Amino acid sequence: MTWAHQLLTRGNAMTSESTGPDNSGPWGNGPQNRSSDIDAFMRQGRQHFGGLFPGGPPSVRGLLIAAAIAVAGIGIWSSYYTVPSDSVAVIQRFGKYVADVPPGLHFKFPMGIDAATIVPVKRQLKQEFGFTTPGGNDPYQSPTDGRRETEMVTGDLNAALVEWVVQYRISDPVKFLFEVREPAATLRYVSESVMREVVGDRTVDEVITIGRQEIESEALLKMQALATKYAMGISIDQVQLKNINPPEPVQSSFNEVNQAQQEKERLINEARREYNKVIPLAEGEKDQRIREADGYRLKRINEAEGDAARFTALLTEYQKAPDVTRRRIYIETLQDVMPAIGSKIIVDGSTGSILPLLNLDRQKENQP
Repeated sequence: MTWAHQLLTRGNAMTSESTGPDNSGPWGNGPQNRSSDIDAFMRQGRQHFGGLFPGGPPSVRGLLIAAAIAVAGIGIWSSYYTVPSDSVAVIQRFGKYVADVPPGLHFKFPMGIDAATIVPVKRQLKQEFGFTTPGGNDPYQSPTDGRRETEMVTGDLNAALVEWVVQYRISDPVKFLFEVREPAATLRYVSESVMREVVGDRTVDEVITIGRQEIESEALLKMQALATKYAMGISIDQVQLKNINPPEPVQSSFNEVNQAQQEKERLINEARREYNKVIPLAEGEKDQRIREADGYRLKRINEAEGDAARFTALLTEYQKAPDVTRRRIYIETLQDVMPAIGSKIIVDGSTGSILPLLNLDRQKENQP
């Protein structure tokens, strides 16, 4: 029988004694038996607890020294902390903000007097809406109900599934911790509200095709304004639209419409390519022929003016010396004509016939 069982049995016996007819108490029928029972109970407890310590039960002083050593160890262990290089530590003393601590090894008051909260102020954080990246450890990074977040109504009363990412930094750790309750969750609500407002001001074609950049810019400006207004201590860096799709029941029809539009654009681009290929060539040929005609016109005009000037000069010289000029013109004309004549026949006025002058043998040689 163990000592605990024995103590329990003796306790039950003392309880039964306390219910006696004289109501003398739990330790017996009188004051003499009460003191002896207490001494016996203490001796029995020392015997059982003494078995846990080979050298006998420890003294009160030893227990106090052990407790002091334990408290000192816990205090030393809880008095230092390390701040990563991309973070700062916000120190609270009895719950009240004290200071910001830069990266490195630091010490604080132990035993819960000072509390250090690590805040990553140099790290770019993000929140995803409508999808989840594997490996994310931030509970507010991924959506809890991505389907609900992505379902939006556009300005022309059509539906669209919009997925986007918000990238932000913690600019003021004090405001981030104390000004707004759950600032990361508040940022999700703000981002979703702003995106629904921006998408609701545009048609479904603008949201899916040509209006993505405008939506990102407008949503970024509005989110930054709300983050400043709510004193969230957050600086929003970028808003990126990811996948934008129509609802699943009409997605196949929408894809067919997109394919038809792409085919239309392709045919238009091909027609423009042929236009740019043929029209500039025709324009170039037109300009070339116009320039050739202008050149021929200038050539004929210059030649005519030169001939007229030459004839005018000859007339002037002819008027000065008609015989000399006439003879010079005759000689110049013969110089131009005679080299082109293959055979030359000079007829004398006293000759009665030109037959003796013909070279018949040479004419025979030239015949085939």
